[in-house]
Amino acid sequence: MLVTAYVLAGLVGLGIIYVGLSYLFAPEKTAKGFGLATIPTGTTAFFQIKGVRDIGTGLVAGAAMLAGGPHVVGWVLLAEAFIPVGDMLIILRHKGNRAMAFGVHGLTAAVMVVATLLLVLG
Repeated sequence: MLVTAYVLAGLVGLGIIYVGLSYLFAPEKTAKGFGLATIPTGTTAFFQIKGVRDIGTGLVAGAAMLAGGPHVVGWVLLAEAFIPVGDMLIILRHKGNRAMAFGVHGLTAAVMVVATLLLVLG
């Protein structure tokens, strides 16, 4: 189970780094897939800032995996699960794409919580 938990944690970390890189190099295109009903235009710098934050989030998970034990990784993932939950709620509040809100952001948070349980309790 511990290997499964680390694989999940690694996939989440690498996934958010990929998303961050996408925001840096194709910000408007990537923003369209976030799930909001309308995407602000002319805010490339803002989307790139989001990209840097996403990359940093993935690196924190990676650092925890390299330097900490399962409990550290689990608690970091649980704290970081706040981000996709927040994204999901923002999309729903602004009447965005419900499938994207639940299917991407909600599912990401759920995977992070499952990985946390496996790491902390396992």
